[in-house]
Amino acid sequence: MVKGKLSIGSVVEGFRIDKLTHAGGMAHIWSVTREADGATFLMKTPVVFEGEDPAAIVGFEMEQMIMPRLKGPHVPRHVANGDFAVQPFIVMEQLAGDSLLPLLKQLPMPVVRVASIGISIADALQSLHDQGVVHLDVKPSNILFRPTGEAVLIDYGLAHHRDLPDLLQEEFRLPYGTAPYMAPEQVMGIRSDPRSDLFALGCLMYFFATGVRPFGDPQKLRGLKQRLWRDPVPPRKLNPDIPPWFQEIVLRCLEVKAGRRYPNAAQLAHDLRHPDQVRLTARAEKRERDGFFAVLRRRGEGADMLIDPPIGRAIEASDAPIVAAAINLDDMTAELAEQLRRSALRILERSPDARLAVLNVLKLNRIALDQTLDDEGHNKHIQRLVELKDWARPMNLLPGRITFHVLEAVDPADALLEYARVNNVDHIVMGARTNSTMRKLLGSVSGKVAAEAPCSVTVVRNRASDG
Repeated sequence: MVKGKLSIGSVVEGFRIDKLTHAGGMAHIWSVTREADGATFLMKTPVVFEGEDPAAIVGFEMEQMIMPRLKGPHVPRHVANGDFAVQPFIVMEQLAGDSLLPLLKQLPMPVVRVASIGISIADALQSLHDQGVVHLDVKPSNILFRPTGEAVLIDYGLAHHRDLPDLLQEEFRLPYGTAPYMAPEQVMGIRSDPRSDLFALGCLMYFFATGVRPFGDPQKLRGLKQRLWRDPVPPRKLNPDIPPWFQEIVLRCLEVKAGRRYPNAAQLAHDLRHPDQVRLTARAEKRERDGFFAVLRRRGEGADMLIDPPIGRAIEASDAPIVAAAINLDDMTAELAEQLRRSALRILERSPDARLAVLNVLKLNRIALDQTLDDEGHNKHIQRLVELKDWARPMNLLPGRITFHVLEAVDPADALLEYARVNNVDHIVMGARTNSTMRKLLGSVSGKVAAEAPCSVTVVRNRASDG
């Protein structure tokens, strides 16, 4: 029989209740000890008192189904579930860090710090979306940080899993979420689009950088629906210290149509990590909200404007991969350069929303001091960027689809592998050394990358010169 209220000292399926750590509207969180070995965990139980929202129970069912399927450092480690017929609970690891909630007393925060927080959250969202889950309740209290720095997303009571029945969608008609962070399509009942989480992250970054919530905190459906047609005050009007690149990123996240936002969290994280590579549009310089006629037009379009892409089609990470082309400018024939361009374009053609990151490693000395200028007085880093752009020019890619990066490192292979890991790269295209003797003497960068990369690797070889 389900207990409406647990008490300190109770033992539930081998877990002793030590104390109540949080009492929320839909669930309670307890600190518990496993009697078998003395290990401590957190136990989550649904609120089942008389008169409580039945969505709390349905959401808890969803969380019990979703959490055992999740893995990785960005989610709490699942330990056990309790049967609804006896006592429903979820036991998970006890995370040491605080949530972002205490930081609200420090707002507004410097953009550099907000961007750093945004990167960590976007990385966590990409991991979650790769596992087929849309969180749908991204907010400061649901984001914690491990001592090692990774953001951890908690509370999956409102989440949607692509491979599981959506009980909230099936049983209720009202939108569920946290009002300041809900995406327009979520307000209208669309729960399957990962880009809803990017909208929420955009709201969070806007709030942290300005101290003002972009859409306020409406408590009624009528107020929630206003974000379908009313854009927020541009962040730079509220905080003149905000740079154009940050406003560009945030306002792109807050686009009403999901198709105008970032296609996935990895690309959002990439822009936050490389602000100098952000392609600025009219969003970046905007200082006023949209005018009367723009708002009137959007109101006339209503919910139909949200069907982009059609309802039911959630973008997968594979629809918008980050492709990295590793270019060795010191060992490149014209033929190999062309082969690399063709290989990269073939991958991009399969994914219209893909981004190409063109990389070169400026090798540093292990012991001797490095010179920033070449023999002719040119800055080496800038010269490499120019050469990378020259290599890419025949591809005729739009500015928003390509970025350029010169990495400085002692070991080129390690630098490429680190870039791929940090930026969630999906595919690396690179050339093999054109000189067989050099490969034998110095080793193969492409071989090491191919063996250790966390993604697919295509190695292009110049057959004519390789022998």
